[in-house]
This record gives sequence, C-alpha cells and structure tokens, in this order.
Amino acid sequence: VESPTKARSIAKYLAHKYTVIASKGHVRDLPKTKMGVDVDNGFEPNYITLRDKKDVITAIKKAAKDAPVVLLAPDPDREGEAIAWHIHEIVQKVNPNVKRVLFNEITERGISAGRDSPRDLDRFLFESQQARRIVDRLVGYELSPLLWKKVRRGLSAGRVQSVALRLIVEREKEILAFDPREYWAVSVELRHENGEVFRALLAKIDGKKAVVPDGAAAQAVVAEIEGDYLVSAVTKKRSVRKAPPPFITSTLQQESSKRYYFPAKKTMMLAQKLYEGIELGKTGDLRGLITYMRTDSTRVSEEALSAVRVYVEDRFGKAYLPDKPNIYKTKKGAQDAHEAIRPTDVSLTPERVEAEILASGANAADARNLAKLYELIWRRFVASQMLDALFDVTSVEIDRGRLTFRCQGQVEAFKGFRAIYADKQEQSGTGDAGGEEGEMGPSLLPPFEEGMNPAFVSYQSEQRFTQPPARFSEATLIKELEERGIGRPSTYATIISTLTNRKYMVRESRRFQPTELGTIVTDLLTDAFPDILNVEFTASMEEKLDAVEENKVHWRELLGEFYQNFHSHLIAAQEGMPNLRAQIVETDIPCDRCGAQMVIRWGTNGKFLACATYPKCKNTKEFNQDGQGNITIVQPEMRDEVCPICGKPMVKKQGKFGIFLGCSDYPECKGTLPYILPYSCPEDGCDGKLIQRRSKKGKTFYGCSNYSSSGDGCSFSTWDEPVEEPCPACEHPYLFRKKSRRREATVLYCVKCSFRKNE
Repeated sequence: VESPTKARSIAKYLAHKYTVIASKGHVRDLPKTKMGVDVDNGFEPNYITLRDKKDVITAIKKAAKDAPVVLLAPDPDREGEAIAWHIHEIVQKVNPNVKRVLFNEITERGISAGRDSPRDLDRFLFESQQARRIVDRLVGYELSPLLWKKVRRGLSAGRVQSVALRLIVEREKEILAFDPREYWAVSVELRHENGEVFRALLAKIDGKKAVVPDGAAAQAVVAEIEGDYLVSAVTKKRSVRKAPPPFITSTLQQESSKRYYFPAKKTMMLAQKLYEGIELGKTGDLRGLITYMRTDSTRVSEEALSAVRVYVEDRFGKAYLPDKPNIYKTKKGAQDAHEAIRPTDVSLTPERVEAEILASGANAADARNLAKLYELIWRRFVASQMLDALFDVTSVEIDRGRLTFRCQGQVEAFKGFRAIYADKQEQSGTGDAGGEEGEMGPSLLPPFEEGMNPAFVSYQSEQRFTQPPARFSEATLIKELEERGIGRPSTYATIISTLTNRKYMVRESRRFQPTELGTIVTDLLTDAFPDILNVEFTASMEEKLDAVEENKVHWRELLGEFYQNFHSHLIAAQEGMPNLRAQIVETDIPCDRCGAQMVIRWGTNGKFLACATYPKCKNTKEFNQDGQGNITIVQPEMRDEVCPICGKPMVKKQGKFGIFLGCSDYPECKGTLPYILPYSCPEDGCDGKLIQRRSKKGKTFYGCSNYSSSGDGCSFSTWDEPVEEPCPACEHPYLFRKKSRRREATVLYCVKCSFRKNE
C-alpha cells in the first residue's frame, strides 16, 4: 500500500503470513528537471525512480522475492493504479505472481472482500492516468517557460488550473462591468383581527408584477397605502424537501467549506485519515471510519443500506423509514467504481467517535476537526435513507385598491431527514429571513381566511440596487468546476492551492479575487491558446481520458491529436504574445531624483514606475491607475523612526514578506527596521511597542518589540489585529480584532478587561 497508516491498519486484520509494506506514495515519476516525454517517439514517458524511494524499493523486492504472491493495494483509483503499475514493473523481475486488490474501506469486512477478489492490473486505467500526466506535463513545461520569458520568472500554467483561473477572472470582469439598477421595496405592517402584527410585501400593481423603479414611483405607491385592506386570496400547499444523497468527493468539499470553512485541501487530508484509520480509545486501536473518499458515485452497498435502515427504524421509528431504500442517480460521466462516501459502521455515532479519538490521546484540535468531518459524513449518510421533510406553506394576498401585498408562512408538517441533518443556518442557530430579490423569507403567520380586513399599522419604503454576481467562494468554485466537467474532484484541492500559492488570486472575506498578475496571465493565455483555455475543450478532454480507460481511444492517439493543436498555438505565441518584461510605457511624470522621464515597467510584484535612465538612476515609485489611465503616485508613509545606518527618516514599505520600514534614501541606503505599530505592549510593566511580524508559514502576527529569543524579554504575541478604538469599559487605548472561524463576522475585544462586541 502507499501509506504507513494504511499499512498498520490493514496489518491488524491479516494473519501473520502477510507482510504489509508502505511505498509512501509514488516510487516512479517523470523527472522534475526536464520534460521527461519523448514527443517524437509516440510521447513515450521517461520515468525515473524517485531518489528517496530506493530503500522502500529494496524492502519491497526483498519481501517479494520469497513470497508466493504479491498483492498491490494502493488506493482504488487511477492514481493508485499508476502506483501499483510502477511497483509491478519493479517486483515482477523477482516475482512474476503479482495481483491487484482494491480496498473500498479499511475494515475487516473491506480487507477480506478485497483480498479474496484479486485481479490483474488494469492497463487501460493506468494508461488513462498516464495520458493525463503527460498532457499536464506538456502544457506545464511548455507554457510555463513562455510565461517566464514574457511576464516574469516563477510563473506556472496548467491545463486545468488556468481554466479555473479564467472562471475567476471572468467573474471579476462581470462584477466590474455590472451596472446597478435602482428599485424600491415597499412593505406594510398590518394588524390581524386577533391583534398580531405581520408584514407583507408589495407584489402587484393593477394585477401585474410590481415594478417600483425609483423614488418618485415609490412615493406614488405610498400615497395610496393608507386605507382599508382585504384578504383576497389564501393559498395552501404541501412543500417537499427531498432527502439529500450521500456525499461524493465534490459535495463533501462544498459542504465542509460552507459549514466549517474547511479548505478543500484540509477536507481531503482529514478524509484520507478517516479512510486509512484513526486511533480509537486508550488502546489506540486503528480503525478505518469511512469508505474511500475519492468517488463521484452515489451508489451504496446492499449491506450498508440494510444496516442504516435498521438504525433509522431503531432510533426514529418506522414513520421515518421509506418503504424501499432511497436510490440516487449518479451524474452522467461519473465513474461508478466506488461507493458513495459513508461511514464504515453506522452504529459508530459521531459522539462515540469523538470521545474515543480524544481518549486515544490525540491533539484536541485535530480530534475536533476529524470528529466534525466524520459527523458530517455520518449524518448525511443516515439522512439519505430517511423520508423527505414536509412543509405546509400558506401564501396570502391582501388588496389595497390597485395594490396587492403578499406574505408567506410555512409550518413543518413532518421533520423527515431533518431530524438528523439540519441546514447550516438551523444548525448554527442563525436563520436567514431573506429570499430572492423582491421576496420575503418564510415565517409563521396567524390564521387567515378570505374576506378578512387587517388594519394598517405602518409602511416601509426602501431604496435598493440590484447586485452583481458574487465572487466565487471555495464551495461555489468547486460546484462550478464539477458542473462544467473541468478536472476531477480529487484535483480541486490542488488547483485552488496552486492558484493561491502562485499569487494568481487572493481570498477576500472567504471569496476568491484575481490579482493583477492573475488577470494579465489569463488574458495573455486566452488570446494565445483559445482552445486550451476553453471550458468546453477542458471538459471534453476529461471525456477522452475516460474513453482511454474504457479502451475506446488509444492514449497515444489522444496525445497526438492534442499536441498538434497545442504546439501550433505555442509557436505562434512565442512570436506574437506581448513581452511584458520588455514592455516600457512612457509617462509625463518627471523623476524627482534626476529630472528624467518616469516609465511604467513590469516587475515581480506587478507594475511600478521607474526612471527611464535605469540603471544610472534607480529611482522607483508605486502608483495607482484608474480606468481612464490616470496615474496617481502612492506617497510613502513617513515614520518617526530613523534609519539605523544613516539616520534619515524611515518610510513604510511593502515587501514579499509583508510590511516593514525602509530608509527614505533607498537605494543609496538599504537600512530596514521591523514595522512598529503605534500601540504600547499591553503587558503590565513592559515599555515595548507592538510589532507586526510574519510566522515561518507566512501568517501575520503581532508581538512585543522587547521580545528576546533567549526568553529574557517580553513574550506577548497574538494573531489578532490591534484596532485604534478605545475600550468603552476600561478606556484602554486600543482593542483587538478577532476573526471568527465559523462566520465572516469579527469580534472586537479588550485585552485588559472582559469587554467584547460584534463588529
């Protein structure tokens, strides 16, 4: 197998006659320092043995030499098949009796089922993975040098990542081009005959959908609003909310992002641990808790269906159990090799699992995260085999002359699956009363009958504007990629991490916003490679890779067709793509050092102003540019601190490691200081100032200027940002801002007293 944890979990279920060895991932791969693909020889890959796997290979060959059979059991997917194939090529020289086994769950049942059903290695599954690997290598190794030459060194491009970035960039352009449209929402508060006050929203004018485009139209409506009201229609209907299917890879990533704000990478890391085995109880017994987590099938085994139906009946009663198991459709093009993601034993409740993980001595934070994800998977699976939830929905129309107002309420008639799997808002206790534009959210209403005459109480007329499309969150981006057939769910976490690490996009309030660099790279690649960065082309490539797996298309044929088109565009781009590195845009701004003209250049951190006489004069300036091309120089923030080298004033600067203080005489003097904030250290008796620092992982934190690595100085530090707002309780001169992990709201608190408030 490929994982040491998985090896330990499997070993405990097997008799002593088995030796279980971990390959620790791939043992062979394409070289990192060169293409590794012979294009002229049928795209033959040049695999090399990974340097750090020589000891592992020696151990595998030694064990295989005397064994009657070698069973290869990496993960049951394309990547696992590739690992198995490369190990097979190594061990068949010492033992030709090699078989492939698949473990969908790391339990005694799952291990026995896999061990007792060995098969030959699947050449076409391996070739499908190999074709994907080569396509991505061709694109990455030929596009990236082009970007290095035309934009800047260190950039990368990829067949799937660049298309994902294009979606983010195009969404940002939609937002910037959006023209908000004014409209007014008019509502009234009315008193029911029983004395209850309720709210209704204007829905119709003269029997047609109400359109109130401006303040004048709103005033005209308000002029007619007082008077007698008549309930003209009461409509009641039964609404059904369907039980959700069990998780597949993409829906698990989306839901864990929405509920817990887990990045896709973190979700997959936690799910891998739950699959391979978690230590439970004081004995530290390793146990696989979920089935394989890389799947796009909603299929569930008969055994698991029987077990969950028994659980539902025992816990909730027959009233919550459908007559037959709920069967969910798997989307077109999905690989149905694995089950949906589910608990391996439904009787292992989330409460029990969390308690046993903690009892094993695991880190409390890690235990909570593992327990959260297990609970999400467990509840979703149980809910998938329960009856639908039912609601009685009442819609009331109330006339005032030619105006018609509407209110709506709903009452839960049958809880169904919601008895165990609530919506995010219900689970966190924060309901959402908002609806679509012009609608009111469901609420409880008093009883209505036609002909009633509620009394007018008050009105509200509110100006609103239509909103642009929202930026992608991690959950909505994953959903978009899946719906468009871009990449595979197992690759989404890597795609998002790569785009962030390359600084092609940033997260703002948990939403993805492209950087200037990301937008420029996307525009250049889209113009030069319209097919490669085409969403439909990328989706069709996934279908062709599936066809290779099904032996409908030969992998070399697929690569030949792809490369002919790609390479012709590459040759054209090498000549025709603009060279930003060499591009110089003249301005009418004079250099304040030598009087020469300043020009716009492109550098590591984007555009900047530089003296046209460089390198004779090395003067540079940051600048902003509006939509009309007007340039505003960003003036450096002068500080009271003086340079430790030359004694001149320091200025605030932004570098690749964050904010710092630099000498105002740069580049003649290169003195620097940490960025000192105008806040005294809150520790009693300390005369230090707060300094903004960066951790080894690049995260910003705040510490005392009197800190000493020897331990003699002040040890105060915090991740929370200081805010220039005095505490209203104890008058401490500043507060700290704590970002909530569960929601986008933040909290301001005082470090000196118990004061806290939501921001």
